[in-house]
Amino acid sequence: MLSLILRCVGIIVIGLTFSAPAQNAWFADGFHGGIYGHYPPWVTQFMVDQLKAHPEWRLNLEIEPATWDFVRTNTPGAYRAFKRLAADQSPAGRVEFVNPAFGQSYLWNISGESIIQQFNHGMRKIREHFPNARFTTYASEEPCFTSALPGILKSFGFEAAVLKNPDTCWGGYTAAHGGELVNWIGPDGSSIPAVPRYAIESLTPGSTWQTIAAFDSPDYIHAAQRAGIAHPIGMCLQDAGWTNGPWLGDGPGLYRPSEYTTWRNYFANVAVKQSTDNWPLSQEDIRVNLMWGSQVLQRIAREVRAAENQIVMAEKFATLAHVWRQQSWPDSTLDRAWEPLLLSQHHDCWIVPYNGKPGNTWADKVSRWTQTTCDAADQVTQDSLHSFGSSPEANGPLAVRVFNSVSLDRTGVVTVPLPEGWQGKAVRICSESGQEIPSQLTGLEAADILFRASCPSLGYSTYRLEQIPMSRVSGARAAQQTNGIVRVETDFYRFEVDPAKGGTLRSLVARKLGDRELLDLKRGPRFNELNGFFFEQSQFRSNAESPATVEILENGPVRVQVRIRTQLATNVVTQWITVAQGEPRIDFRLKIDWAGNPGIGSGFEQGGDFHNDHDHKAFYEDRSKLSVWFPLELATPEVYKSAPFDVTRSRLTNTFFDSWSQIKNNVLQGWIDLYDRAQETGVMLLSDRTSSYSFGADQPLGLTVQYRGAGLWGRDYPLRGPTDLSYALLPHTGDWKTANLWLAASGWNEPLLAAVSRWNPAAHDGPHSLVSIDGGNWEVTSLRVQRKKVLIRFFNASADETPKSVRYNGPAAKIELVQLNGKTVRKLDWQKDGTGGVIFKLAMPHLGIATLQITP
Repeated sequence: MLSLILRCVGIIVIGLTFSAPAQNAWFADGFHGGIYGHYPPWVTQFMVDQLKAHPEWRLNLEIEPATWDFVRTNTPGAYRAFKRLAADQSPAGRVEFVNPAFGQSYLWNISGESIIQQFNHGMRKIREHFPNARFTTYASEEPCFTSALPGILKSFGFEAAVLKNPDTCWGGYTAAHGGELVNWIGPDGSSIPAVPRYAIESLTPGSTWQTIAAFDSPDYIHAAQRAGIAHPIGMCLQDAGWTNGPWLGDGPGLYRPSEYTTWRNYFANVAVKQSTDNWPLSQEDIRVNLMWGSQVLQRIAREVRAAENQIVMAEKFATLAHVWRQQSWPDSTLDRAWEPLLLSQHHDCWIVPYNGKPGNTWADKVSRWTQTTCDAADQVTQDSLHSFGSSPEANGPLAVRVFNSVSLDRTGVVTVPLPEGWQGKAVRICSESGQEIPSQLTGLEAADILFRASCPSLGYSTYRLEQIPMSRVSGARAAQQTNGIVRVETDFYRFEVDPAKGGTLRSLVARKLGDRELLDLKRGPRFNELNGFFFEQSQFRSNAESPATVEILENGPVRVQVRIRTQLATNVVTQWITVAQGEPRIDFRLKIDWAGNPGIGSGFEQGGDFHNDHDHKAFYEDRSKLSVWFPLELATPEVYKSAPFDVTRSRLTNTFFDSWSQIKNNVLQGWIDLYDRAQETGVMLLSDRTSSYSFGADQPLGLTVQYRGAGLWGRDYPLRGPTDLSYALLPHTGDWKTANLWLAASGWNEPLLAAVSRWNPAAHDGPHSLVSIDGGNWEVTSLRVQRKKVLIRFFNASADETPKSVRYNGPAAKIELVQLNGKTVRKLDWQKDGTGGVIFKLAMPHLGIATLQITP
């Protein structure tokens, strides 16, 4: 009897053990898209109906904020019903807005200020429709990440982030790292809790778009549990317009039980409360790749960069005019200018540029959007500069006012058209005190005058324009030698252009670096050579194969410009090289007029052989793309590259890969710097657009110029019209911080502007600086007026974190340090400087940002 009882107990115990409930798993479902991406009119009602039909369902939304304008107008009933369902923004609520960015940008490919405005404009638009919307978790269906996000998100009030994008990895993914949670550490030291792409979250075999977390499969969940992840979670933000309803469905092959959750609820009520894994995520941990070198992407990136630069400059000049000339702040004009720019940064513009009807593809929209931005920014800039041109004496002498939008006293070449009736006459430029400034005439029929102007930080200076012969002075010059070589000389450089080798450089001597030869003359390719694989010819082709015609267009004493005409196979190549006296930067412009539509890049996958699920992709093979090469005599260079509010030291031994599963971050967002620490010498390469670069032990630094062939989803990326791009080189001593490279790049993006005006010599009117930092290598990324208060945003691109004295030359009653969401951090003490301005102290961490709000 006892044995029977024991056997019965044993059976009961065994039964209880066998039937114990499985450990729970979670899933973050939802939608992404919008009226610009994809959002059919029926979607809102579909979400309402599905939420009612499935009480367990939760939605994480990454919907373009302007979509809600469309929904309110076109489906008002569904709009009101959805507003009611989304009203509960607590962790128990069923709807969370996880990415409020106005244009759903990748973020890593645009400026830091653009990222801030993406969130600023997007959050404002969402709150127009959902006044109680809370933004607590950042998540995205695409790889919309950048290393500086922790500080930006925290300042906007976000509490957590997600580094997964499991179901849409066409453009890339983050590095696999860690377990349930990590502390994502930004370059400024900011930290935010984040769900990473788990170390066990592998890429899906036979896929080039998913990780294994796109579904709650048993294999994925069990692997996570074995790795010690107590609360594993999968994710898919479906395309708006898909009719799946709950993504996991009821079919077999899924882990049970899996519970739908908003990300807000997951962090608040499910996940472990804190992590000991501090992850200083590098920009190179964001492993992304687009159709670098394709002509359409080159054009999009150039248009976006130009618009970014112009609107930031317009805001700065409008602020000068508002503070110093009491000009009305053009609020509505600038808002209308920002929003189309933010849309042009939409990830779909960059990854599917040809999607849409002819004339209305994403690429067509970008051209229209950025043109709208540039037109508005130009008008604001012209109106602002014009406000400084009036004079009490209408017939007073002529002057040239030079304006600087960068937070650094600097000099640079400016060009202004001569007034009507002055062409062909003797003219010169003088300082306000009467000292002559070296100048030269340029342009058709010498209709313009250029000179090297000095201008204070975020301010202006004034020069006199006189009808007096300019003095002859020595300076920059160029001459053709008897052997055909064209030699160019300034106080910084001496370089030689070789017509016999396609106009490539055969020497570049840096005079300020001890007459150092910078070129590696021992191995190919040649310096500034174009070289790429023409797969229809089955060979590499180079402009160095053809002789060049070299013309001296400008010959000092201020500036020299040479034009080089040669060929690349049967295609006409024109290059311009420009240098100036007193200028450490060398500027290049390249234009290629294509004869037909030659295939350029790897011959693999061409001619209809493309397969989505094949890991190896032709458009990843940068060794075969047309690049311009810069072999430098640097023995052991370290590679540094800029990113939004960050500079990353590269950990890559080389940038080359040819498969989706091995993507490396080879993005040139603004500039790349090669620095030889033993020689204390470096060379920075700047690009006028986001692109890709090449570098490795066996290959010199290269800038991607052209790819023509099969691309994503097998689409052919053709050549339509000429290729036109600009780049620059800046040799220097010391590392990127010591050499102030961040501000040098800002100066290249935001050149000095000049305008001719009348002035009153009796009223000494310059130079003037609105904002200056005493000894601080800080950039002012934004200067604007908001609700009648002046906002100044600083970025600390130096390693110096000690407090700096900041001078603001305008009226101030209160100065506050504020977060990006407008909340006050603290008030700053300040004192008057005796000239109508104020001085205050401010400290920032390395690679940190700080926003000040000044109440007049």
